[in-house]
Amino acid sequence: MRLNYSGMESEMNTVTTSIIRQTRTVERLIQGVATSDGAGVSLTRVLTGKLQRRLDPYLMLDAFGSDDPDDYIAGFPDHPHRGFETITYMLAGRMRHRDSAGHEGLLGDGGVQWMTAGSGVIHSEIPEQEDGVMEGFQLWLNLPAKNKMAKPWYKDFASADIPEYVTAEGVTVRVIAGESNGVSGAVSREVTEPIYLDIHLPAGTSFSTAIPATHNAFIYTYRGTTTVAGTQVDVQRMGILSNTEGGDGITVSATEPTRLILVAGKPLNEPIVQYGPFVMNTQEEIHQALDDFRGGRLA
Repeated sequence: MRLNYSGMESEMNTVTTSIIRQTRTVERLIQGVATSDGAGVSLTRVLTGKLQRRLDPYLMLDAFGSDDPDDYIAGFPDHPHRGFETITYMLAGRMRHRDSAGHEGLLGDGGVQWMTAGSGVIHSEIPEQEDGVMEGFQLWLNLPAKNKMAKPWYKDFASADIPEYVTAEGVTVRVIAGESNGVSGAVSREVTEPIYLDIHLPAGTSFSTAIPATHNAFIYTYRGTTTVAGTQVDVQRMGILSNTEGGDGITVSATEPTRLILVAGKPLNEPIVQYGPFVMNTQEEIHQALDDFRGGRLA
């Protein structure tokens, strides 16, 4: 079942959620680190290099959000990438993307940009607004060694292109990647099998979805407070989910209006060697990436 509600008026099918025999628990709570990137964009780095092994195949998660243009107006001028994928999810705001492969697009409220850097691309992400709120996430997903030098790929998804469903309790779920309760997301990947959900819980509701036993997983609360198996995950906190045997999914609940993202993926179990915007498997490959960049050989 795939729900793509582009062009629908106001009604959406109600989906019956999975029955979870044993929910995963919260193994550890993480508070992000305030930092800046690009030309001085303020953001919170939630998934840092220290967590890359534990949350393989994910490399980084940045959360950004401000109504102060000084925090975001300079954007991210031309910069290179090689060896992984970036997923940018705009909750609010407008961001213009251009890259050296000739791609260009404008991300708006609720939109997603999925970019496979592969063998290398130089791109920019510049706000196309001078006031108002800009809020969202950028997630880095590793590529398997066999695909690190693949041809760069890119696609923008408008908000209406993201499959979405509502449960009987009134929980709204946006399925960016993977599958949830029989609804397939906008993107799928064979090797890393990513799941990326944006979950909106009204006060006093719960939500369940299956997560494959093979996957590492985490949640990040960006509104309200999430509870998982008795553990509270407050706003602007990540909860790394346990890999305890028998956990076949997750049940989350909220006593107040709450929004969170759920991210899961199948680990690659390959070496991770990162140098800034390049993520490869060996130091030699990093040296080659730097040499290619300096020599103008990225796409």
